[in-house]
Amino acid sequence: MKIYRHLSEVPADFGPSIATIGNFDGVHRGHLWVIAEVVERARATGVVSVAITFDPHPARVIRPQSRLPLITPLDQKIELLAATGIDALLVLPFTAELSRMTARSFATEVLQHALHVTELHEGENFRFGYQAEAGVDTLERLGQELGFGVRVYAPRIVRGEAVSSSRIRQRIAEGDVSHARALLARPFAIASTPASGRGYGSRYTVPTINLALYPELLPANGVYITTLAVGADASQEIFDAVTNVGNRPTFGADSFAVESHLLNFHPIELNEQTPLTLTFLRRIRAEMRFPGPEALREQIGRDVAVARRYFTLCRAVASRPRSSGPPPALPVS
Repeated sequence: MKIYRHLSEVPADFGPSIATIGNFDGVHRGHLWVIAEVVERARATGVVSVAITFDPHPARVIRPQSRLPLITPLDQKIELLAATGIDALLVLPFTAELSRMTARSFATEVLQHALHVTELHEGENFRFGYQAEAGVDTLERLGQELGFGVRVYAPRIVRGEAVSSSRIRQRIAEGDVSHARALLARPFAIASTPASGRGYGSRYTVPTINLALYPELLPANGVYITTLAVGADASQEIFDAVTNVGNRPTFGADSFAVESHLLNFHPIELNEQTPLTLTFLRRIRAEMRFPGPEALREQIGRDVAVARRYFTLCRAVASRPRSSGPPPALPVS
């Protein structure tokens, strides 16, 4: 996937192309559906497939006080989009100036002149232009005038609800990572590094790792069954884990941490720059205050037992011989 981080980087001979525009926060089932259609259509017609997105998220420029937490920060979003097979990604810097661009100007300068779009694929709720002035009706009229077709998609429905970034963000914020997994088409995960000042040396021998302060979306405070991937590429190791997200009220106020206890731990190479990927599989319980450390230790033991049963069951299901029917579902709720 070729990545262009400014309109000026797009080659003059780019295209013709089939495109889709979106924030793509989460790169969820709805996004994947539309992008798959864009890729298939582009390959069938021998043109370039391209996704257009923005950085930062427009809400952070238009409503800076809202501080919208992202499901997928830009690096993670790019990685997920690259896996779709799309040919190119245009990441437009979303500035105050871009926010004032009219729908007609955007369609003319970006879609017609820069990308030479022949088809644009969008969800039926798509809006663009200054103050979100235009919807798909305007987009279709502009397409007729500027020479590109428009395909409009109804929302993807999963578990009886429309898939959207806002709905997924709400589910994760509530701690319902199992439901979010169904809407995303994968478990919710965050990329981080070990917390600074925790004594991480070159050889780490304690089975608990605290993540560095994470500025984007986290699940609601509580205890989760997770996996923690340590390192990257060929050196990466993945551990089963139980992760606490919260303030650790038993030990006093204002001690927020994302702390993972590794179940199948062995000493590992680790420093404060080691990449970590924490994947949330299921919530065990809400955050609780215990009368003392001993009661907390007993509850942690129960949490670990729940997690071990979960992983054992998942692996048993995954190892079953597959019949001609659909594969069995893993226990995610």
